[in-house]
Amino acid sequence: MSNQPTTKSIRATNDDEAETSDEELVVPLRSPEQELESSIMDNARDKNTGISLRKNASISSENYRHIRSDGYGGRVSVAQRAAPTESHNYEPDESEVWRAYVAQQHFKNRGQRWTTGKQRAIKRWLLTFAIGVTQAIVATLCNIVTRSLVRWKFDNVYALLQGRGAYDDGNNSNPDGYNDNDAGQGGYYSSNANMSSNAQFSKPFQAFFLFLAFQVIFSSIAHLCAFIEPVAAGGGVLEIKCYLNGINLKNVVRMKTLVCKVIGVAFAVAAGLPVGKEGPMFHIGAIVGSGLSQGRTASLSSCLCCRPRGAAVIDTSFSKFSDFRNDREKRDFVSCGAAAGICSAFGAPIGGVLLSLEEGASYWSTKLTWRAFFCALVTLGTLFIIKNLGSSMGQLEIEKLFSLGEFNSLSTEASNFSLWELSLFMIVGCIGGLIGACFNATNEHLTRWRMKHIAISKTRKFVEVLIVSTFVTIVSFLLPLIWNRCTELPTDMQDWSNQEKNLVDALVPFQCIPGKEYNEVASLIFADADIAIKQLLHFREAGQGDSSTFSSAALFLFFIPYLIMAVITCGISLPMGLFVPSMISGAAFGRLYGHLLHKLDHTNGTFADSGTYALMGAASVLGGINRMTISFTVILLEATGDMQYVLPLMLTLMAARFTGNVFNESLDDIKIRLRNIPFLDEDVPAIAERYEIVAGQVMSTDVKCLRPVERAGIVYDLLKSCQHNCFPIVDTTSGGTLFGTASRSMLCTLLQRRAFGPPDVVLEEYDHSHGSCESLGPKRFSPLVQWDTIEREFPRYPKIQDVELRPSDRQCW
Repeated sequence: MSNQPTTKSIRATNDDEAETSDEELVVPLRSPEQELESSIMDNARDKNTGISLRKNASISSENYRHIRSDGYGGRVSVAQRAAPTESHNYEPDESEVWRAYVAQQHFKNRGQRWTTGKQRAIKRWLLTFAIGVTQAIVATLCNIVTRSLVRWKFDNVYALLQGRGAYDDGNNSNPDGYNDNDAGQGGYYSSNANMSSNAQFSKPFQAFFLFLAFQVIFSSIAHLCAFIEPVAAGGGVLEIKCYLNGINLKNVVRMKTLVCKVIGVAFAVAAGLPVGKEGPMFHIGAIVGSGLSQGRTASLSSCLCCRPRGAAVIDTSFSKFSDFRNDREKRDFVSCGAAAGICSAFGAPIGGVLLSLEEGASYWSTKLTWRAFFCALVTLGTLFIIKNLGSSMGQLEIEKLFSLGEFNSLSTEASNFSLWELSLFMIVGCIGGLIGACFNATNEHLTRWRMKHIAISKTRKFVEVLIVSTFVTIVSFLLPLIWNRCTELPTDMQDWSNQEKNLVDALVPFQCIPGKEYNEVASLIFADADIAIKQLLHFREAGQGDSSTFSSAALFLFFIPYLIMAVITCGISLPMGLFVPSMISGAAFGRLYGHLLHKLDHTNGTFADSGTYALMGAASVLGGINRMTISFTVILLEATGDMQYVLPLMLTLMAARFTGNVFNESLDDIKIRLRNIPFLDEDVPAIAERYEIVAGQVMSTDVKCLRPVERAGIVYDLLKSCQHNCFPIVDTTSGGTLFGTASRSMLCTLLQRRAFGPPDVVLEEYDHSHGSCESLGPKRFSPLVQWDTIEREFPRYPKIQDVELRPSDRQCW
């Protein structure tokens, strides 16, 4: 059997790794740096003296087994240990099968104008276009379903609060679920003053239990999606970041994950939890990019009884032989899809490309930049077309896309802030970074507790979802009742823009007279996320002539509980995002900061309006939790559409990042470390530099090797005896020269396809000349299998357990 070497990037498992049973074993939880240091202490010796480094160490290896990177001790069960993970193969294949395929293509393209390379490039751009269109459609459907569910819930609850029947509000509604008076702003409450006569029939207790029922049912449906596909839980940014780093996480980009993610996010947002649907769009776009580029799916095979499990239901010839079915091409399409996902969420194409570059992709190129930009461009164009299907195709209705609203200068040509206020914005960034650090630290300890007590049981996960949903519902319903104050609607709005007037119509008259009064806290809680953040950003409050729409006490009463609920909710078994909740809490903090400044100035208009400080607060908390600067700056600029905030946003995000990094890492990096995912950083671990470690001190000496030409029985036995994912190909005739590597998937495919020759005609000259088959060299043979046959198996290659080798085949080469 000819083992064709190729260069690969492999994370091989240890040969002596013990098999774990279903019984719970107690093992130490250590960071990758401590695993490396413990291995060094056990094996490394000083180069000059030969004395073991352990004798000179101030901390014994026993202490290393109980100390984690944050200084805490503790143990976890086997269920909490990350399963052995393999890496993707991002290096080009250079086997004999591949060389034969390339030679055939060169021969076929001789004298042709449209060569295979040109056809492949055109197909690549067409697939990128299809990814952008599909992602826009998926995002629009998710948005429509979410808002329809939220409107249905609030219409029924508010009907009981106002003592009327559901949908009996006397207002016309559009088919997409928006009131005409709200101009597409997503308001869910009517401002009909004639309903005040029905206030005496208000049923607050029935409304609360109906509200609780909606919340619990929607949360349960969202949890069901995470139960069907566990990798769909969370935002997905962490998983795609690891995937693009080269880690092969199970089911991350499967079609079943996409369906569960979309449905779960829609119901999780509709459940009223402090979560968002914008962050998961990063994951959803990545799945769309992966699925369309491969042209096949096995997720639907288990649903059809007539097909064997694992068989591909959808397999298009469009990409079957176009060299897209490999990890390198798939990685690039996933990066493009992730950029399209952020574009569909925030309407920020350039920000989506930069976020995919800054946070996601570990491998980037100039060509990939153009493709990701094109994919985001197509996504934004498709969103414009979808949003304007019911109107003329002339002027675009941009306000119906998710954005932070329309920002304008309050004065004629001057900016909304003074130059000396940049220092105040940096203070906002520092406080936001401190809030983000506290958020990450609290959530880290909560995640450790969940891993120890909740993650070990699926029933406990479901119970936790019910408890958290009930807790959030009670707090959300009690806060407006605790406020128990009705504020008159602003009347002097002659100088206000249409956007501000529409936001006034969206204020919630919770236990107040509709059309005349509103509840400040309820207007922030019982509203869609984009409405709440627009209200915090755009109600002008800068001087004596401006009315205070949200008082400082109301902002404080909303900010603290909302942030606590976000910390508790982040990490439960639900598909959810954290971008928008962090921006809402940050906007409330920034507006409160602006209120305090105006009170110090006695509302003389010295400082910028509170909306400007709300924008800086949203950026500071968002950057304090996620620690991203470039992409968030561009996303916020594209969302606001106002270039005057470039420098304030840059300073605020940098201050938030520097302050947060003093205390801990970003939330995604913390969770990567907690899950023991072998993420490959750019920098060498500090322990390696401290002890001047060389590669030989951390590598195994008992290496499993294969010769360039090997018997099928030897290869089969080797694959059965170990779990390595890659094997060096060593030429024994030249003193152990390394010629390359052969992957486990390739060897299993060759064995299953019986790509080996008869035992009596191969390499007779080696047996006669050397007298032993130990000296088999790297002589080339014609490949016994075609490249398209191997490519067709990607990514679900056969396992060695599925291969049957007859006794007569064991001596074949």
